[in-house]
Amino acid sequence: MTNPMLPGGDAATFDDPLAMLSACHVRIRKQLATLARLERHLPEHGHDDDARAASRAILRYFDSAAAHHHEDEEASLLPRLVARVPEARALAERLLREHGGLAERWRRLRPLLSGIAAGRRAVLPPKLVHEIAAAYHAHIELEESELIPLAREVLSADEVATIGREMAGRRGVAIAA
Repeated sequence: MTNPMLPGGDAATFDDPLAMLSACHVRIRKQLATLARLERHLPEHGHDDDARAASRAILRYFDSAAAHHHEDEEASLLPRLVARVPEARALAERLLREHGGLAERWRRLRPLLSGIAAGRRAVLPPKLVHEIAAAYHAHIELEESELIPLAREVLSADEVATIGREMAGRRGVAIAA
């Protein structure tokens, strides 16, 4: 669930790190849509300028923002949530396993996108594109339906503020304490 005050969740700040996580989900979905369009584009157009630009954008996003997103959850959100609600351990463990699966799929997809970005490759396996998209969509749904609402319910304002500062720190952004 995204913050209704934020169009598409895109304007979130470190003051509301849970909204930032939801905003990241919106951007992940956009990148996955670009990936699907790229997979369909390549057979007809090859690694043209559009394909190379799309590949670079997907690489840039998943190499940085998406990686930070998982770090934010693993290092800042999940430990606090489990400390506050021990029954959330199963959810946390599931999300961590899913992060591992997503990372493994990304390791298989990344070199293919790099090849397209460099003009050395002109195809993406549709099965791999579908697998990574389906895995991300299911993962995002779980986070949006269970993780973020639970965190909003049980974490204190101080804990949420600390998570926001930690997230900013991972990105090299200074914010007021």
